[in-house]
Amino acid sequence: MLAPHADDETLGAGALIAHASAAGQLAGLVYLTDGSGSHDLPAGGAGRLIAARRREAATALFRLTGSRRNPPLHLGWKDAAPAAAESPAFARTVGRVAALCRRLQVDAIAVTALDEPHCDHAAAAQIAYAVQGRATRRLTVAEYYVWGAVPAARRYRAVRTRPMPVGRRRHALRAHRSQLTQSHGPGFRLPKDKQRMPASDILFIERKS
Repeated sequence: MLAPHADDETLGAGALIAHASAAGQLAGLVYLTDGSGSHDLPAGGAGRLIAARRREAATALFRLTGSRRNPPLHLGWKDAAPAAAESPAFARTVGRVAALCRRLQVDAIAVTALDEPHCDHAAAAQIAYAVQGRATRRLTVAEYYVWGAVPAARRYRAVRTRPMPVGRRRHALRAHRSQLTQSHGPGFRLPKDKQRMPASDILFIERKS
């Protein structure tokens, strides 16, 4: 699974992660950005926030899966400053993720939707589709939404996961204290309506013409 920020994994695909892990089918969780852009920080103050968000991500994954066997991988892109699709940085990231997929024999990547309004969410999808284009075996890209609107049915096939206990999902989200509280000062706060998460995820797979 590829998530742009720590908390998107629980918000958009928490049930998928939980069920895939229980079935022994979760290859791993990769975060695109370093999380440093969520708060107004003094110069040189990003390191503490980045470290905190990495700890939060590991805790959330543990609460979803019950395991610490496969800690998240962090690619370290700066928040809200995605590399252009034609840039060397983008190509290096695609190569790194493609190599990981080959090594782990990944056959599907869940990622934020290409038309999500946040630039990092769209960039994550661009990476997933670029990896799909390099794949030497069948690789499905399944999009999930955090902020955007559900796409037109004629373009995508919708797949709903089995439900998971909502309390477990909320427990995972509460790991992301930096996004829910004032623990790191002024900055992003996840809206209350986003904290009321459904028991199931809906994933969208592009229909082939």
